[in-house]
Amino acid sequence: MRFFDEMHASRADVRDHYKVYDRWLGRQPQDLMNSRRAEAEMIFRRVGITFAVYGDKDETGDGTERLIPFDLIPRIIPAHEWREMEKGLRQRVTALNRFLEDIYHDQAILKAGVIPAEPVLNNAQCRKEMMGLNVPGGIYSIIAGIDIVRACNPDGSGTYYVLEDNLRVPSGVSYMLENRKMSMRLFPELFAEHRVAPVAHYPDLLLDTLRTMAPAGVNEPTAVVLTPGMYNSAYFEHAFLAQQMGIELVEGQDLFVKDDFVYMRTTRGPQRVDVIYRRVDDDFMDPEVFRKDSTLGVAGLLRAYRAGNVTLANAFGTGIADDKSIYPYVPRMIEFYLGEKPILQNVPTYVCREKDDLQYTLDHLDELVVKEVHGAGGYGMLVGPAATQAEVETFRQVLLANPGNYIAQPTLSLSTCPTFVESGIAPRHIDLRPFVLSGKEVRMVPGGLTRVALKEGSLVVNSSQGGGTKDTWVLES
Repeated sequence: MRFFDEMHASRADVRDHYKVYDRWLGRQPQDLMNSRRAEAEMIFRRVGITFAVYGDKDETGDGTERLIPFDLIPRIIPAHEWREMEKGLRQRVTALNRFLEDIYHDQAILKAGVIPAEPVLNNAQCRKEMMGLNVPGGIYSIIAGIDIVRACNPDGSGTYYVLEDNLRVPSGVSYMLENRKMSMRLFPELFAEHRVAPVAHYPDLLLDTLRTMAPAGVNEPTAVVLTPGMYNSAYFEHAFLAQQMGIELVEGQDLFVKDDFVYMRTTRGPQRVDVIYRRVDDDFMDPEVFRKDSTLGVAGLLRAYRAGNVTLANAFGTGIADDKSIYPYVPRMIEFYLGEKPILQNVPTYVCREKDDLQYTLDHLDELVVKEVHGAGGYGMLVGPAATQAEVETFRQVLLANPGNYIAQPTLSLSTCPTFVESGIAPRHIDLRPFVLSGKEVRMVPGGLTRVALKEGSLVVNSSQGGGTKDTWVLES
C-alpha cells in the first residue's frame, strides 16, 4: 500500500514547507535529540500530563496511568492547505449543529427522506428530553473535535478526509497546547526560522465562546468546568483548561439546583453558575432524569436547562450527530442545510444495517476496518489487514449477530510523518484533530492535535491504544 509522506515528495525530494526544517534536522546530532526527548519526558512527568490506558492493567486491576509520548518532529501544514481545511471545518460543524437543532425540533431532514429516521430516532444518543428545547443560538456542540486523515491518491497526491466527528466531550486540546510549549522550549531557534501560527490563545477563545453562549440577560456570566473527578482518564486536561481560563474546576457535589437555577458552593456562600463546560457524559449528568445511581452530575440540572437558566457545553443529545451510524449522511446534511457541496470529504462507508452493504462487508472483511457505531478510543473494531484469520472469523459472527451496530470502511493509507523513535527517524502514521468553537461565530486556532501511531505499521493513533502526539505547525505564509 502506498502512503502519502507529509515531509517527502519522493525519497530525495523534500516538500517546500519542510525544507527549512529538514536542513535544521540534518545538522542535529543523535545524542542531542535523545537528550531533548528525555528532557520532554521529564517535564511532562513533572507536570503530570498522563492518560489512563484501560487496556493495560496494574497490580490493582485498574487501568495504568502513563505519559502520552511526545514526538520531537512536528507535523507541518502549509498556509494554503490550512485555509481550505478551515473552510471545510466551518462548513461541517455548522451543518452538524443545524442537524441537531432540526432533529430536536421540526425534523425536516427526516420528513424530506434525506436521512432515514430509524437510525436517528432510535439512536441511544437521541435524548427525548431535548425535544422542543431551545438552546442558545441553536448551538448544540459548542466545542467539536473533528478527526482528519490524509490518504494517498494513485497519482501520489494526498486528499484530506474526515474520519470522525467528536461532538460530545472531545478531548486532547491540552496536549496540543502543551506540545507547542514544549517545542518552543526545546527548539526556540526553529520558531525564529518559521512563521508558525500561534495556538496559545485557545483558552481565551474558549472562555469567550462559553461566555457569549450564556443565558439571555446575563451580563457577567460565571462559567465552570465540570469534571467526573481525578480518576477520569482526561482529568489533567479538565484541570488544565480550568486553570488556563481562570475559572473553577468543579465536581457534581460542588453544584446544586434551587428554583431552577444552578449554584456553586463556595466559602462565601452560593454563587450562581451560568455556563457549564461539562466533561461528563449525558447518562451521568442528572440523576433525576438519566442514571439514578450517578454521583457525578447535578440533580435538577435538566430542569434548570429547560428553564433557560444555564448553558451546557455541549448540550445533551449531541451524540446523535457524531454516532458512526450517522456519519455517512453528513455530506447530505451539508447540502440540505447549507445548499453547498462538502469541502471535506467523508471516507467511503458501508452501513452494515443495509443488506447490500452488509454482504459486501462480509465478503471483504480481511480488507476493511469495521467499527462499532457507538465505539470510541480504538476499541470494538476490526482492522482486517492486520487481523488473523481466526480474529476475522470471530468478528464475522459478532457482525452477523448485530449488523446494525457496525459500519465498515476501506483501510485508508493514512499519511506518514517522520517520527523520532528508538531506532532513529522513521515514518509513522498520523491523523489530526482540529478543535472548532461555535458561538456567535465559528472560530478555531490553526492546526490541532496530531496523533501518531508509534508502533511500526500500526494505523491506530489513539492514546488509549499506545499512540503519541506531535506539535502541529500551520505556517502563516
